[in-house]
Amino acid sequence: MKFLVTGGAGFLGSNISEEILKRGGDLCVVDNLSRVGSEQNLKWLEGLGKFLFEKKDVRFQNDMESVFSSFQPDVVFHFSGQVAMTSSIANPRNDFEINALGTFNVLESVRKFVPKSPVFFSSTNKVYGDLEYLDYSESATRYETPKFPKGFDETLNLDFRSPYGCSKGTADQYMLDYHRIFGLKTVVFRHSSIFGGRQFATVDQGWVGWFAKKAIEAKRNPAAESFSISGNGRQVRDILFAADLIQCYFKALEKIDQIQGQAYNIGGGMKESFSLLELFDFLQKQLDVKLKYHQLPARISDQKVFVADTGKAWKDFGWKPLVSKEQAVSQMLDWVSSHD
Repeated sequence: MKFLVTGGAGFLGSNISEEILKRGGDLCVVDNLSRVGSEQNLKWLEGLGKFLFEKKDVRFQNDMESVFSSFQPDVVFHFSGQVAMTSSIANPRNDFEINALGTFNVLESVRKFVPKSPVFFSSTNKVYGDLEYLDYSESATRYETPKFPKGFDETLNLDFRSPYGCSKGTADQYMLDYHRIFGLKTVVFRHSSIFGGRQFATVDQGWVGWFAKKAIEAKRNPAAESFSISGNGRQVRDILFAADLIQCYFKALEKIDQIQGQAYNIGGGMKESFSLLELFDFLQKQLDVKLKYHQLPARISDQKVFVADTGKAWKDFGWKPLVSKEQAVSQMLDWVSSHD
């Protein structure tokens, strides 16, 4: 089977590309290598097996059409994207061109050249907006949403906020509409916080990996300066290890005829959720270190809580997360330590 992965040298893309190579698939990686760590991920992939690499940019229709027309993939994983809300505010045009226009170019290429091939899209929980209309309670370590004890399912109202939310939301809806109008086999996964190996986290993206890096730095140098957090640290996200997410995509592929044209909230669920403060407590205990940080104002349109209710994914294609947050963060610490 022939797989095409846009953003294939990124965090999620390189992990799923590794799985494709393990399964003996014919792989085409498409990436413009603009992200931090992408060239390192590509070199790592090249050590795992043979595949086709195309240095192309999803913003350009000619680039996409040349790849799709020549490679003719059986399955498309569309992971190319601008992933930081802060970057979208600093440069909204770039954010729009990558996320919205780039996705449109991918869909048009699928429609023209491989209309029967499934397309899986990596969307985001930010399509639901800042959720400020919900009722919250506040404990010593976290915000809580008493009316949603299992987290949020797909019936939550869409509410695009920030350039990032608008661009990803646009792409999200184009994916679903190309199924309705053109019959493409599209599936949208609205991710919560995904992390794992091959993720070169920054202050703007990949919060678990970023704070793992800060904890390791504090362990190595107790006199290190304090780092910053946005808000009071009680914000809550469910976290999902990359290995669980890869299984999600392949389980969904097995049921593509039943689930095409649908969106799914994908994350670790309430059991595998952390607030920033709770993550810091875990990191301090794991590394026997004291973290020093200072607070900045909360980020614009940030959600106090987002936890995915993954019941629909379990019902429709039999997927649920298996790696606990403690196991996952411990493995992330190991990876960051060896690649820092």
